[in-house]
Amino acid sequence: DEYRKYIEKDAALERRFQPVMVDEPTVEDTISILRGLKERYEVYHGVQIHDGALIAAATLSHRYISDRFLPDKAIDLVDEACATIRTEIDSMPTEMDDIARRIMQLEIEEMALTKETDTLSKERLEDIRKELAELNDKFNEMKLQWEREKESIHAVSDTKAEIEKVNGEIEAAQRVGDYARAAQLKYSRLPELTKKLEEAGSESAKKHTLLRDTVTEEEIARVVSRWTGIPLAKLMEGEREKILHLDDILHKRVIGQDEAVTKVTEAIIRSRAGIADPNRPIGSFLFLGPTGVGKTELAKALAESLFDDEHNLVRIDMTEYMEKFSVSRLIGAPPGYVGYDEGGQLTEAVRRKPYSVVLFDEIEKAHPDVFNILLQVLDDGRITDSQGRTVDFNNTIIILTSNLGSSYLLDGINEDGEISEHAKEQVSALLKQSFRPEFLNRLDEIVYYKPLTRADVSKIIDLLVDGLAGRLAERQIGLEITPAAKELIAENGYDPVYGARPLKRYLQSKIETMIARTMIAEDLESGNVIEVGVENEDFVVRVKKH
Repeated sequence: DEYRKYIEKDAALERRFQPVMVDEPTVEDTISILRGLKERYEVYHGVQIHDGALIAAATLSHRYISDRFLPDKAIDLVDEACATIRTEIDSMPTEMDDIARRIMQLEIEEMALTKETDTLSKERLEDIRKELAELNDKFNEMKLQWEREKESIHAVSDTKAEIEKVNGEIEAAQRVGDYARAAQLKYSRLPELTKKLEEAGSESAKKHTLLRDTVTEEEIARVVSRWTGIPLAKLMEGEREKILHLDDILHKRVIGQDEAVTKVTEAIIRSRAGIADPNRPIGSFLFLGPTGVGKTELAKALAESLFDDEHNLVRIDMTEYMEKFSVSRLIGAPPGYVGYDEGGQLTEAVRRKPYSVVLFDEIEKAHPDVFNILLQVLDDGRITDSQGRTVDFNNTIIILTSNLGSSYLLDGINEDGEISEHAKEQVSALLKQSFRPEFLNRLDEIVYYKPLTRADVSKIIDLLVDGLAGRLAERQIGLEITPAAKELIAENGYDPVYGARPLKRYLQSKIETMIARTMIAEDLESGNVIEVGVENEDFVVRVKKH
């Protein structure tokens, strides 16, 4: 693009140059380039680089960093990983830092207690002084060890720098024909330094317990994760447990939809294990069901489970894309139109957060041209925006929701509480009428949502009550709702056609309003508990004062 913009348009200038086509090197070529640069980076940063780290830099940068080229992006990865290890060597180790903070905390406490005269304070002062003495001894011992380890790392680094200098002198001597000097350096000085390096390296390996001076695949993966937000580093114990029990976490928020939760969880586990197809999104799902049964809620719960925030979700409301001219907003306006420089709402969001949940809400309301854009995303995991940039969707979870066929699903529940095969066939026929075969064929799963049962409604009421109790707890006020009150909420607020949303509205209009009136009228104090019960088929609010 730059060549066409600045050189090609000026024919006279272009004739002055001989064009040389330089293609981007392959991953294998990049690994060879990195191996050639390895020694220079080791000397500059004073660290050791494993060969596995070079292979990881080439492969991970090729797969996950799409807006830059090899070998540039792989070299930058290695450079940043080396700089990270070097910074850790020069900084105080975490273990020592923790002890130093504890010593400071105890010294402040000691100063405060020296003025006290009671027996308890004197005993505490004695304990503090004893602990301080132990911690100071431990800190001084670790400090000596840290300095020794730093010295051994610097010794290895200095020897490597000297070897590189000698190699440069050998080449210079050979160029000017001073073969005596070259031979003396090559067969006398260089073997001495190589032996010294081996001894220093083996000595350094024995000593190291506080510091590490090696760059491995793990450091490269951490740098890629920092750049892109895609979790590539090895799973920590806590995160491993979280991924394995993701379905349990989702079930706490999404009630009664086992099939949907299971299918989404399986896609995440395949992705985090690294065996998912790298050229497609992590998973693409079409959620079908009546309103208010948890389709959008599952997408929010998934975002919260993966990113600790339910708002970390790329949400596209398809009701905004009902007209033909609005479709271009997804990937950006074409050249010459207003908003060309701004980029698309979908493409820009995914470029900034390549590891995310993308929710297309109410997909049946979108203009048919929207599906042409989605075909490429679902099949190849990529799309080109109006600026000509390729946006990678390979690390996204794509969820589409629709209310199509909800009447069939409401009526098609059998005695076991499951959706009958006949109802599924009716919905499937309606889908084929509404969406083109090539679109449906690219989806990983079509998930049918069941209408909520009375048992599900009871669990949802518990969730809504917990949310209200949490808001009251911020004001140091407790909340108790009797089983009879919950039963009355379920009886009056539940409607199978509208799902869980009427429950929320009912709780808001009946319970929350009564609680708010009580709080204003009685001027509640911290520690009071509000109890909601039932008398004569109506709600009553009582305040328990402590």
